Amino acid sequence: MAIEPAQTTHDEPEHTLPDDGGNGDGERTEYAGVLRFYHLAKHHEWQVRDMPWGDIPPIPETTKGSPQRKARRKDVWRSVITQQYQADALAVEMAGQLLSLAPHHEAKLYYSTMVQDESRHTEAWLKLIGEVGGTAERDPYLDKMAKYVLEADTLEEKVFLMQVFYERLIIPRFRLIARSSRGTILEDLCNRLTIDDGIHHGAGMAYERVLLQSASKKVKSKLIQAANLMLPTFVDHALWRPKERAWIGSAMRSRDIARLRAELDDGVRLASSLGLDVSEVELPFH
Repeated sequence: MAIEPAQTTHDEPEHTLPDDGGNGDGERTEYAGVLRFYHLAKHHEWQVRDMPWGDIPPIPETTKGSPQRKARRKDVWRSVITQQYQADALAVEMAGQLLSLAPHHEAKLYYSTMVQDESRHTEAWLKLIGEVGGTAERDPYLDKMAKYVLEADTLEEKVFLMQVFYERLIIPRFRLIARSSRGTILEDLCNRLTIDDGIHHGAGMAYERVLLQSASKKVKSKLIQAANLMLPTFVDHALWRPKERAWIGSAMRSRDIARLRAELDDGVRLASSLGLDVSEVELPFH
Protein backbone atom coordinates (compact mmCIF):
# COMPACT_ATOMS: atom_id res chain seq x y z
CA MET A 1 0.00 0.00 0.00
CA ALA A 2 1.67 3.21 -1.15
CA ILE A 3 1.21 6.08 1.24
CA GLU A 4 4.56 7.84 0.98
CA PRO A 5 5.13 11.23 -0.65
CA ALA A 6 5.26 11.41 -4.41
CA GLN A 7 8.06 13.23 -6.22
CA THR A 8 7.61 16.96 -6.18
CA THR A 9 6.30 18.39 -9.41
CA HIS A 10 7.20 21.87 -10.58
CA ASP A 11 3.73 23.00 -11.58
CA GLU A 12 2.24 26.02 -9.89
CA PRO A 13 -1.09 25.49 -8.08
CA GLU A 14 -3.89 25.32 -10.60
CA HIS A 15 -6.09 28.20 -9.46
CA THR A 16 -7.85 30.97 -11.27
CA LEU A 17 -7.30 34.12 -9.26
CA PRO A 18 -10.17 36.59 -8.89
CA ASP A 19 -9.76 40.30 -9.46
CA ASP A 20 -8.18 42.26 -6.63
CA GLY A 21 -11.18 44.41 -5.90
CA GLY A 22 -10.79 47.66 -4.01
CA ASN A 23 -8.56 47.59 -0.97
CA GLY A 24 -8.63 51.24 -0.06
CA ASP A 25 -4.86 51.42 -0.17
CA GLY A 26 -4.38 53.69 -3.15
CA GLU A 27 -1.42 52.81 -5.36
CA ARG A 28 -0.01 49.95 -3.27
CA THR A 29 0.37 47.82 -6.40
CA GLU A 30 3.43 46.03 -5.05
CA TYR A 31 1.11 44.20 -2.66
CA ALA A 32 -1.49 43.26 -5.28
CA GLY A 33 -0.15 39.70 -5.52
CA VAL A 34 -0.56 39.16 -1.78
CA LEU A 35 -4.05 40.63 -1.83
CA ARG A 36 -5.10 38.37 -4.69
CA PHE A 37 -4.26 35.33 -2.56
CA TYR A 38 -6.36 36.79 0.27
CA HIS A 39 -9.37 36.86 -2.09
CA LEU A 40 -8.54 33.38 -3.33
CA ALA A 41 -8.37 32.02 0.22
CA LYS A 42 -11.79 33.54 1.01
CA HIS A 43 -13.21 32.06 -2.19
CA HIS A 44 -12.05 28.54 -1.25
CA GLU A 45 -13.01 28.75 2.42
CA TRP A 46 -14.77 25.65 3.75
CA GLN A 47 -15.94 24.26 7.08
CA VAL A 48 -15.26 20.93 8.76
CA ARG A 49 -19.01 20.32 8.90
CA ASP A 50 -19.06 20.45 5.08
CA MET A 51 -17.14 17.17 4.87
CA PRO A 52 -19.11 13.92 4.28
CA TRP A 53 -18.78 12.57 7.82
CA GLY A 54 -20.74 9.33 8.21
CA ASP A 55 -21.46 9.03 4.49
CA ILE A 56 -18.14 7.45 3.52
CA PRO A 57 -15.51 5.55 5.56
CA PRO A 58 -12.85 7.60 7.36
CA ILE A 59 -9.93 5.57 5.93
CA PRO A 60 -9.61 2.73 3.39
CA GLU A 61 -11.48 -0.34 4.61
CA THR A 62 -9.45 -2.72 6.76
CA THR A 63 -11.91 -5.66 6.70
CA LYS A 64 -9.83 -8.13 4.68
CA GLY A 65 -7.26 -10.56 6.00
CA SER A 66 -6.41 -11.76 9.48
CA PRO A 67 -7.13 -9.65 12.57
CA GLN A 68 -3.41 -8.91 12.79
CA ARG A 69 -3.26 -7.73 9.17
CA LYS A 70 -6.35 -5.52 9.62
CA ALA A 71 -4.89 -3.98 12.77
CA ARG A 72 -1.59 -3.36 11.02
CA ARG A 73 -3.26 -1.57 8.11
CA LYS A 74 -5.30 0.59 10.48
CA ASP A 75 -2.16 1.49 12.43
CA VAL A 76 -0.48 2.59 9.19
CA TRP A 77 -3.31 4.99 8.43
CA ARG A 78 -3.41 6.25 12.02
CA SER A 79 0.28 7.09 11.78
CA VAL A 80 -0.24 8.98 8.51
CA ILE A 81 -3.08 11.00 10.03
CA THR A 82 -1.12 11.68 13.22
CA GLN A 83 1.82 13.13 11.32
CA GLN A 84 -0.42 15.46 9.31
CA TYR A 85 -2.30 16.52 12.45
CA GLN A 86 1.02 17.29 14.14
CA ALA A 87 2.18 19.39 11.19
CA ASP A 88 -1.02 21.45 11.07
CA ALA A 89 -1.17 21.96 14.83
CA LEU A 90 2.35 23.41 14.63
CA ALA A 91 1.34 25.45 11.59
CA VAL A 92 -1.34 27.21 13.66
CA GLU A 93 1.41 28.64 15.87
CA MET A 94 3.54 29.67 12.91
CA ALA A 95 0.65 31.29 11.03
CA GLY A 96 -0.35 33.20 14.17
CA GLN A 97 3.19 34.50 14.49
CA LEU A 98 3.18 35.66 10.85
CA LEU A 99 -0.12 37.48 11.40
CA SER A 100 1.32 39.25 14.42
CA LEU A 101 4.64 40.21 12.83
CA ALA A 102 3.65 41.18 9.28
CA PRO A 103 3.69 45.02 9.08
CA HIS A 104 1.71 45.34 5.85
CA HIS A 105 -2.08 45.59 5.76
CA GLU A 106 -2.50 43.25 2.79
CA ALA A 107 -0.30 40.61 4.39
CA LYS A 108 -2.23 40.80 7.66
CA LEU A 109 -5.46 40.29 5.72
CA TYR A 110 -3.99 37.21 4.09
CA TYR A 111 -2.53 35.79 7.30
CA SER A 112 -5.90 36.16 9.03
CA THR A 113 -7.19 33.57 6.53
CA MET A 114 -4.12 31.38 6.96
CA VAL A 115 -4.60 31.19 10.72
CA GLN A 116 -8.20 30.13 10.10
CA ASP A 117 -7.08 27.56 7.53
CA GLU A 118 -4.51 25.93 9.80
CA SER A 119 -6.96 25.90 12.71
CA ARG A 120 -9.61 24.31 10.48
CA HIS A 121 -7.12 21.71 9.26
CA THR A 122 -6.23 20.85 12.84
CA GLU A 123 -9.91 20.53 13.75
CA ALA A 124 -10.51 18.18 10.81
CA TRP A 125 -7.49 16.01 11.65
CA LEU A 126 -8.61 15.80 15.29
CA LYS A 127 -12.08 14.69 14.24
CA LEU A 128 -10.61 12.11 11.88
CA ILE A 129 -8.26 10.86 14.61
CA GLY A 130 -11.32 10.27 16.77
CA GLU A 131 -12.81 8.15 13.97
CA VAL A 132 -9.76 5.85 13.70
CA GLY A 133 -8.92 5.21 17.35
CA GLY A 134 -6.52 7.93 18.47
CA THR A 135 -3.05 9.21 17.69
CA ALA A 136 0.10 7.27 16.89
CA GLU A 137 3.80 8.10 17.34
CA ARG A 138 4.85 11.75 17.00
CA ASP A 139 7.51 12.84 14.47
CA PRO A 140 10.35 14.45 16.49
CA TYR A 141 11.80 16.18 13.42
CA LEU A 142 8.60 18.10 12.71
CA ASP A 143 8.90 19.63 16.17
CA LYS A 144 12.49 20.67 15.42
CA MET A 145 11.51 22.23 12.09
CA ALA A 146 8.73 24.22 13.73
CA LYS A 147 11.19 25.42 16.36
CA TYR A 148 13.49 26.76 13.63
CA VAL A 149 10.64 28.78 12.12
CA LEU A 150 9.22 30.07 15.40
CA GLU A 151 12.66 31.15 16.64
CA ALA A 152 13.88 32.63 13.35
CA ASP A 153 15.11 36.20 13.73
CA THR A 154 13.39 37.86 10.79
CA LEU A 155 10.02 37.84 9.06
CA GLU A 156 11.79 37.06 5.78
CA GLU A 157 13.18 33.84 7.28
CA LYS A 158 9.82 32.77 8.68
CA VAL A 159 7.96 33.30 5.40
CA PHE A 160 10.72 31.56 3.43
CA LEU A 161 11.01 28.50 5.66
CA MET A 162 7.30 27.93 6.18
CA GLN A 163 5.52 29.07 3.03
CA VAL A 164 8.12 29.09 0.29
CA PHE A 165 9.83 25.87 1.35
CA TYR A 166 7.70 23.56 3.49
CA GLU A 167 4.22 24.41 2.20
CA ARG A 168 5.46 23.68 -1.33
CA LEU A 169 6.84 20.27 -0.42
CA ILE A 170 3.76 19.09 1.49
CA ILE A 171 1.44 19.39 -1.53
CA PRO A 172 2.64 16.21 -3.33
CA ARG A 173 2.20 14.28 -0.08
CA PHE A 174 -1.45 15.25 0.14
CA ARG A 175 -1.95 14.27 -3.49
CA LEU A 176 -0.45 10.82 -2.97
CA ILE A 177 -2.35 10.16 0.26
CA ALA A 178 -5.56 11.15 -1.54
CA ARG A 179 -4.80 8.77 -4.42
CA SER A 180 -4.13 5.98 -1.93
CA SER A 181 -7.39 6.50 0.01
CA ARG A 182 -10.09 6.84 -2.65
CA GLY A 183 -13.66 7.20 -1.42
CA THR A 184 -12.77 8.16 2.15
CA ILE A 185 -12.86 11.15 4.46
CA LEU A 186 -9.07 11.10 4.33
CA GLU A 187 -9.13 11.61 0.55
CA ASP A 188 -11.67 14.42 0.85
CA LEU A 189 -9.57 16.20 3.47
CA CYS A 190 -6.31 15.84 1.55
CA ASN A 191 -7.92 17.24 -1.58
CA ARG A 192 -9.08 20.29 0.40
CA LEU A 193 -5.65 20.76 1.95
CA THR A 194 -3.93 20.50 -1.44
CA ILE A 195 -5.84 23.62 -2.52
CA ASP A 196 -5.33 25.47 0.77
CA ASP A 197 -1.60 24.80 0.95
CA GLY A 198 -1.18 25.71 -2.70
CA ILE A 199 -2.65 29.10 -1.81
CA HIS A 200 -0.39 29.36 1.25
CA HIS A 201 2.68 28.68 -0.88
CA GLY A 202 1.63 31.12 -3.60
CA ALA A 203 0.97 33.86 -1.06
CA GLY A 204 4.31 33.21 0.58
CA MET A 205 6.13 33.55 -2.74
CA ALA A 206 4.28 36.81 -3.47
CA TYR A 207 4.98 38.30 -0.04
CA GLU A 208 8.60 37.15 0.07
CA ARG A 209 9.22 38.99 -3.21
CA VAL A 210 7.86 42.16 -1.59
CA LEU A 211 9.96 41.70 1.54
CA LEU A 212 13.18 40.99 -0.36
CA GLN A 213 12.86 44.15 -2.50
CA SER A 214 14.04 46.22 0.46
CA ALA A 215 15.97 43.55 2.35
CA SER A 216 19.64 44.08 3.08
CA LYS A 217 22.39 41.74 1.96
CA LYS A 218 22.70 40.64 5.58
CA VAL A 219 19.02 39.63 5.75
CA LYS A 220 19.30 37.69 2.49
CA SER A 221 22.42 35.95 3.76
CA LYS A 222 20.53 34.92 6.90
CA LEU A 223 17.91 33.23 4.71
CA ILE A 224 20.58 30.97 3.25
CA GLN A 225 21.99 30.30 6.71
CA ALA A 226 18.50 29.39 7.96
CA ALA A 227 17.96 27.05 5.02
CA ASN A 228 21.30 25.33 5.64
CA LEU A 229 20.38 24.94 9.30
CA MET A 230 17.00 23.36 8.58
CA LEU A 231 17.84 21.19 5.55
CA PRO A 232 19.43 18.29 7.49
CA THR A 233 16.41 18.18 9.81
CA PHE A 234 14.09 18.22 6.81
CA VAL A 235 15.96 15.22 5.40
CA ASP A 236 15.61 13.41 8.74
CA HIS A 237 11.89 14.23 8.73
CA ALA A 238 11.39 12.99 5.17
CA LEU A 239 13.14 9.68 5.86
CA TRP A 240 11.75 9.11 9.35
CA ARG A 241 9.04 6.47 9.79
CA PRO A 242 7.16 5.57 12.98
CA LYS A 243 7.14 1.92 13.98
CA GLU A 244 3.79 1.43 12.23
CA ARG A 245 5.38 2.35 8.89
CA ALA A 246 8.99 1.29 9.42
CA TRP A 247 8.61 -1.67 7.08
CA ILE A 248 7.40 0.64 4.29
CA GLY A 249 10.31 3.01 4.77
CA SER A 250 12.86 0.17 4.53
CA ALA A 251 11.36 -1.06 1.28
CA MET A 252 11.31 2.39 -0.32
CA ARG A 253 14.44 4.07 0.97
CA SER A 254 16.15 4.33 -2.45
CA ARG A 255 13.06 5.95 -3.92
CA ASP A 256 12.77 8.28 -0.93
CA ILE A 257 16.33 9.48 -1.37
CA ALA A 258 15.79 10.09 -5.10
CA ARG A 259 12.63 12.04 -4.30
CA LEU A 260 14.49 14.09 -1.69
CA ARG A 261 17.15 15.07 -4.20
CA ALA A 262 14.42 16.36 -6.55
CA GLU A 263 12.63 18.22 -3.73
CA LEU A 264 15.78 19.93 -2.50
CA ASP A 265 16.79 20.90 -6.02
CA ASP A 266 13.29 22.35 -6.46
CA GLY A 267 13.76 24.37 -3.28
CA VAL A 268 17.01 25.80 -4.62
CA ARG A 269 15.25 26.84 -7.82
CA LEU A 270 12.50 28.56 -5.83
CA ALA A 271 15.07 30.49 -3.81
CA SER A 272 16.89 31.49 -6.99
CA SER A 273 13.62 32.73 -8.52
CA LEU A 274 13.32 35.12 -5.56
CA GLY A 275 16.68 36.64 -6.43
CA LEU A 276 18.59 34.90 -3.64
CA ASP A 277 22.20 33.83 -4.11
CA VAL A 278 21.90 30.07 -3.60
CA SER A 279 25.56 29.28 -4.28
CA GLU A 280 26.12 28.72 -0.55
CA VAL A 281 23.18 26.37 -0.05
CA GLU A 282 24.54 23.05 1.20
CA LEU A 283 22.38 20.21 -0.09
CA PRO A 284 22.78 17.20 2.24
CA PHE A 285 22.87 14.71 -0.65
CA HIS A 286 25.27 16.63 -2.90
